[in-house]
Amino acid sequence: MGIYSILDRNLVTLALVSSCAASEYEYLSWRADAYNGGRGYGKPPQCVDIPDDLRLCHTVGYNQMLLPNLLEHESMAEVKQQASSWVPLVHKNCHPGTQVFLCSLFAPVCLDRPIYPCRWLCEAVRDGCTPIMEAFGFPWPEMLTCDKFPQGEVCIAMTQPNATEATRPTDYSPICPPCDNEMKTDTILEHMCASEFAFKAKIKEVKRENMDRKVILQKRKMIKMGTLKKKDLKKLVLNLKNGADCPCQQLDNLTPQYLIMGRKVDQQFLLTGIHKWDKSSKEFKKTIKKLKTYKCPAFENVF
Repeated sequence: MGIYSILDRNLVTLALVSSCAASEYEYLSWRADAYNGGRGYGKPPQCVDIPDDLRLCHTVGYNQMLLPNLLEHESMAEVKQQASSWVPLVHKNCHPGTQVFLCSLFAPVCLDRPIYPCRWLCEAVRDGCTPIMEAFGFPWPEMLTCDKFPQGEVCIAMTQPNATEATRPTDYSPICPPCDNEMKTDTILEHMCASEFAFKAKIKEVKRENMDRKVILQKRKMIKMGTLKKKDLKKLVLNLKNGADCPCQQLDNLTPQYLIMGRKVDQQFLLTGIHKWDKSSKEFKKTIKKLKTYKCPAFENVF
């Protein structure tokens, strides 16, 4: 069932709810205290156009949004900044409802009252996307805790919660997000921005350890030092989180040189991206040139 049919149904439901007792209607009211400590708003929500450069939600299926949004972003600049960090997760296709779920919060559809995403949709997206996020060292954020969202009829959804098991992460083919071999500039830059350091290197050895794979490097040439220290470089081993059994053709062929990216999480160094160093690829050469001047967005979560 598409988002339009859900919204149509919700419009009808809203009309029914509005004729009920006030307490029932208040369930849909603008509840700032439900998010991030309840920061107050200086002005009531307004309906504004979704701008072209709000990449996360520009193609979501409707053209206008409420501002402030349901995550307490009061300006469009703040919405753009925070929403941009989630674009790479949508690109990973970890759940078909990821964009609708996120945009129902970042860019709520314009109705008389804000409508929250259904709790089961949040849970399905969380369960499908958490393994992807963990591969890059990011937890599911507190601001998206699913028990904050309604279980009733009036909520944003994609499909019926029990209509299919296909949305469960176990039904997806095993994937290694850092091993995405798509030679597109945007993809490589997204991996770079999810990383603290990067270098050109050859792989000496790959070992399996529990559910991870450990990547031992040789002949490194730094591109981005980040938080790494010289002592870290002496015995640098990268971990492909939960990657013991997922396909990664780069780690099956140790002959080429690779563009390798990573970040430190707790006491581990995670492998967050690996791309063949291919000088014959115009796209790759363009990307490497762009890396020298590219400024990553400055937010907490980038995938």
